[in-house]
Amino acid sequence: MAMTKRIKLRTLLAGGIFTLLFVGLVFRVYWVQVVKADYWMEEALKVWNASETIRQERGMILDRDGKVLAADAAAYTIAVNPKLIAKFEQEHPEWKMADRIVSKLHNVLGTSEEDLRKMIASKKDNGDYRDQREIRPDGWKVDKKVKDRLEAFREELRKITGIKTDVGLYFLEEKKRYYPKDSLASHILGYEDKEGVAILGLEKQLNEELRGSEGYIKYQKDGARMQLPNGKVEYKQALDGKNVTLTIDEDIQFYIEEALRAGYERYKPISITAIAADPSTMEILGMASLPDFNPNTYWEKAQDLSAFRNNAIQSLYEPGSTFKIVTLAGAVEEGLFDPNAYYKSGSIKYSEKDKPIKDHNNGIGWGENGMITYLEGLKHSSNVAFVKLGYQMLGKERLVQYINNFGFGQKTGIELPNEVSKSFSLDWPSEVATATFGQGKVLVTPIQQVAAVAAVANGGKLLQPRLVKSISDPNTGEKVVTEPKLVRQVISPETSRQVGEYLETVVSDLKDGTGRIVYTPGYRIAGKTGTAQKVSRGQAGGYAKNKYVVSFIGYAPVENPKVVLYVVVDEPQIDNAGGGAVAGPIFKEIMIKSLHKLGIEPKLDEQERETADVSALEAGGKQAVLTATVPDVAGMTVAQARDRLGQSKFPYGVLGKGSKVLQQLPKGGSVMPASQRIYLLTDTKPGNVPDLAGLSLRDALEMCSLLQVTAKVEGEGYVVSQKAVKEGDRWTLSLTLAPQGQAAPPDADDDAEVGEETDDGSSQDAGID
Repeated sequence: MAMTKRIKLRTLLAGGIFTLLFVGLVFRVYWVQVVKADYWMEEALKVWNASETIRQERGMILDRDGKVLAADAAAYTIAVNPKLIAKFEQEHPEWKMADRIVSKLHNVLGTSEEDLRKMIASKKDNGDYRDQREIRPDGWKVDKKVKDRLEAFREELRKITGIKTDVGLYFLEEKKRYYPKDSLASHILGYEDKEGVAILGLEKQLNEELRGSEGYIKYQKDGARMQLPNGKVEYKQALDGKNVTLTIDEDIQFYIEEALRAGYERYKPISITAIAADPSTMEILGMASLPDFNPNTYWEKAQDLSAFRNNAIQSLYEPGSTFKIVTLAGAVEEGLFDPNAYYKSGSIKYSEKDKPIKDHNNGIGWGENGMITYLEGLKHSSNVAFVKLGYQMLGKERLVQYINNFGFGQKTGIELPNEVSKSFSLDWPSEVATATFGQGKVLVTPIQQVAAVAAVANGGKLLQPRLVKSISDPNTGEKVVTEPKLVRQVISPETSRQVGEYLETVVSDLKDGTGRIVYTPGYRIAGKTGTAQKVSRGQAGGYAKNKYVVSFIGYAPVENPKVVLYVVVDEPQIDNAGGGAVAGPIFKEIMIKSLHKLGIEPKLDEQERETADVSALEAGGKQAVLTATVPDVAGMTVAQARDRLGQSKFPYGVLGKGSKVLQQLPKGGSVMPASQRIYLLTDTKPGNVPDLAGLSLRDALEMCSLLQVTAKVEGEGYVVSQKAVKEGDRWTLSLTLAPQGQAAPPDADDDAEVGEETDDGSSQDAGID
């Protein structure tokens, strides 16, 4: 009886417990599915839903002809698997996987072996090895060529281990910004860093237009992570960034940088800058400043901040005599400049309290008893002439008005970040007097100078400089074209014409013109030299000795200006530096190449050619080198080419035994000294290397490439000597380069030429074969 009662109690207790559990379960189900239904549905969706980001393409930056200057490109981040490598080390120590991977990554990426060993042994906070560790920073977003080297190494590891899949070395596909021309136009373009942040230049200024917006796709998945066929899908299309076409001409940009690098190497200045623009629109055709940087490897210049400074818009200079153009234009506009009127050069006492201002020839002046005309004063760059024109004739009020109207003291508004400008105030007579010839309180940027002189060239219109030609949206096909923007009319078209003719005499007068060094027969060039002493930091109000900013500014052709060009060199390391001697040759090289690129040929008949030859010799010859356009004879028979080159009077040499000209160097259309030898390639037999003296680095390397000859280069500029050097079983051509006009070194070997038929029918054989 008692037993039965205990069994009933136990049954009742168990049933009660199960009932309570069931009631609790029902309550829990009710709580989950009804009370907290929204919460758990949201958590479930997190598990069901998957989301993938769709990356957009950043817009391209192109030159005016559609050549790519900046674009997105494939990149790869190198990663290792510490967990797998540790397993290999434990199970197969004979493979020495850790040592092999560390050694190869060290050789390819440059990362120290100590850091690499820490990375491949990287652990989580709980002490377990990580499944993946990126090799940063050296292995972060590397180029395909680096990835290919390491991929070949991974295949070696697979052969060694016999493992066909995972050996612990990975390449994570990413994107990065790529600049195919390396440092070309680096200050204009700026760069995007590896974090995707736009830094400097147009990359920063136009980031909103360039960057676009990323898209995404959201969908529902099952337990196997497969998309549910009837699941909800949400999609947003990625919008690629807009493409920006610049006013820059890649070739003219190259001419500028090539000439600047030669000058930078020769004169070793603090900086050297040049800007070329179309004066009728103020479209910038080229702009460069040295030192510079390669936006693909920007971190290499992290300790040299001067490399990231765009001196064209960020540096202020006392302009020196190039500023006399402003004073001259104002005086002509006001009817005060009489080119045939006489004045006494040498020195001028413009104020009782101030010291006299002297001309740059130690105050001696020119002419009989110092008496010369104002036009002669312009040619000689006489400070006294401009004190009389600006201080005495124009006066302070009108001079300041013209300085302001030409845009000085105000930012130009060019589409680049961090442009600077400095306002000025001429409070004392000495400040007014020195401003007339570009010294003292008026500080200018190179871009301000170019805009002002462009106004003189284009009929008197001050235009806003611009780098952007158009912006195109690849998503909609919309294209927005940037139009020229008139700031103000500064002088009349007639004044513009007269000033252009006066400035032309500075170049064309081969006896007295301070700009005669840039004289080029067949081209009418207006120009002005500039030499400004720099203020001494240790002497308040005083100027440093032998520290100058030298420059040359001008435009051509005078009758219909297509290029305005400014070259400025800050502290060239030579004695008695002057704008004509230092900046003039750089200006000339860039100007003549740019004019030809724009299809502007020299207007020169045979009689003018002979006269120019004589005039150049009388003027000293070396400063007025006769140049001409190289005829294009590629595709002609050798006989036809000889006849055509014979008419042009260029010396030439025929390479090979063929009957047809396959290629020529320098190429047709190049503007070269009339003494430059033209080479005609008629076959591709390797080893026939002529004397390359006078060729640019690009032409010389192209010749070596055509003839399948290995070349080594020393210096910058133009070939001055060459030497055949035997390295093992192979011959190498050693080329020595120097800036144009600089002599070859004493040990120069001029006999590294082979199989060249000269224009007189003889042959020359020596050197590499």
